[in-house]
Amino acid sequence: MMNFKRTATIALAGGALIAWLAGAATTMRSPSLMAPAVSSAVVDQRADVLASEIAKLHERLHPSEPPRRPARNLFAYRGAVAKPLSAPALAPHPTEAPAVFAPPQPSLKLAGIGEDEGADGPIRIAFISGEGQLFMVKEGEMVTPRYRVARISAEVVELEDLTTNTPRRLALR
Repeated sequence: MMNFKRTATIALAGGALIAWLAGAATTMRSPSLMAPAVSSAVVDQRADVLASEIAKLHERLHPSEPPRRPARNLFAYRGAVAKPLSAPALAPHPTEAPAVFAPPQPSLKLAGIGEDEGADGPIRIAFISGEGQLFMVKEGEMVTPRYRVARISAEVVELEDLTTNTPRRLALR
C-alpha cells in the first residue's frame, strides 16, 4: 500500500511540473495580435528601390579603363621583370665601364660561439642566424650557398663571400 501512495504522489507531482513548464513555454496570444501583416505593395515598392540602388553600385564598380599589362607576376617567386613597352634602351657608351652588380648581402647575425677543448686546441662552433634559419658551423663549412666560414675566434667569425671573394666579419654584441 505504501508503494502505491508513493508512486501516485511522484506521478502527480511530475505531471503538475510538466504542465507548469508547458504553460510557461507557450503564449496565450492570438496570431492576429502578434504582428500586423505587411501589404505586398509596400514590399514590392521597397524591392524596386533596393534593385535600383544595387544597379547604381554595379555601375560605380565597373572600371573606367581596362587594366594595363602587369609589370610583374605576383604569383612567381623572383620571376623575370617585365620590360616596358616604350622605346628600346640605348646601349652604354664604349668608354663607360659596365656597372658591376653586387647582390645585396643577407642579414646575418652571430648569435653565439661554442667552444670545446680538443687535442690540437679549442674546437669552436659558431651559431649564426639569418634567412629564417640558425646555422651551426665550424671552420670551412658553408653558411648559405654564398658564404664559407674562414675563421672562428673567441668573439668574431670571419666569412668568405664566394661571389665577390671579400671577407665579412660577424662579431658578438
